[in-house]
Amino acid sequence: MINEVYLTNTAAYVPNEPIGNEEIEEYLGLINGKVSRAKRIVLRNNGIKRRFYALQKDGKSTHTNAQMTSLAVRSLFDNNAEKLKNFDLLSCGTSTPDQMIPSHGVMVHGWLPECNAIEVVSPSGVCCSGMHAFKYAYMAVKTGDAKTAISTGSERVSRLLRSEVYEEEVVNLTALEENPYIAFEKDFLRWMLSDGAGAFLMSNKKNETGLSLRVDWLEGVSYAHEVEACMYMASEKEDGELKSYMDYDPRDLLTQSIFSIKQDVKLLSSNIISLGFAKLKSIWDEKGMTVDEIDYFLPHMSSEFFRDKLANALRENQMDIPQEKWFTNLSSMGNVGSASIYLMVDELYKSGKLKKGNKVLLAIPESSRFSYMFGLLTVC
Repeated sequence: MINEVYLTNTAAYVPNEPIGNEEIEEYLGLINGKVSRAKRIVLRNNGIKRRFYALQKDGKSTHTNAQMTSLAVRSLFDNNAEKLKNFDLLSCGTSTPDQMIPSHGVMVHGWLPECNAIEVVSPSGVCCSGMHAFKYAYMAVKTGDAKTAISTGSERVSRLLRSEVYEEEVVNLTALEENPYIAFEKDFLRWMLSDGAGAFLMSNKKNETGLSLRVDWLEGVSYAHEVEACMYMASEKEDGELKSYMDYDPRDLLTQSIFSIKQDVKLLSSNIISLGFAKLKSIWDEKGMTVDEIDYFLPHMSSEFFRDKLANALRENQMDIPQEKWFTNLSSMGNVGSASIYLMVDELYKSGKLKKGNKVLLAIPESSRFSYMFGLLTVC
């Protein structure tokens, strides 16, 4: 049985009050007691004006990832205990689970005691993990394996950006009379990332009143067979290969800040746009799409730095979607990784802008080893 699949509700949860650019180091702390040299440059380029952290200025956490995700799920049902029993599948994507075992998804389920015993899955990855969770839930409803399903994307990265994560490495560098600043590959992500969670409720029936979003298709691709890792954590890069945290001496885990998030910015700039949007072009041609039929384009951008590069790539591939059709909330929400596309769809869905028949194109790049997800929604 092949069903139509509809998003019948969306939700978002962000922790605490928004944090402006001038406040970041009050929450994340100073590395080696000095203001970051990269901060001003990165903030100037990324266009982010505020973000959200699940922590206090003293570094104490206010929420876990699973808690934030459960709060987004609750919001789908207005926290109604009876309604929380009315779904069959929970699919939760994240790149920053609170622990390695148990899985993120079952921890979210644990924060929802009103629910029934249900199937739970936990796709891993980075920005695409939320979309992989979305696709699993979509396919379950599509094939009739579930009548109602929830997918989520969420991140709690702020605790990993705190200055104490890098202190042992800084001491080591200083002792060697080297530059006592963390390498740009580690530092610049501290000014990009944000915490939060989003959720989609899917059904094989559209809403009786109000708008629904029909899921027309979701497609993904990985280029890991061609390109080495670009973003990584709990590992280090040696001759293009990743060395796992499990293969380090326990002392080295601290002195080399192995658990910090790193990114090879040279690989990022040369591949992130060209690879992914060549794939979108092939999907575009295969499905006979035209620019005129797209009413809203929701690209997950880690930084406004990539806006012109993305626009050029679309133009070069005869997919020149006008900028007035682009919809992002990067400046107000920050880069929330796997949750970003959920937060964008949620804001657009609740904006009052959508009309029946509108088509919404989703584009999510993931730089970890260059994976991409794309999708098309139709308002009905």
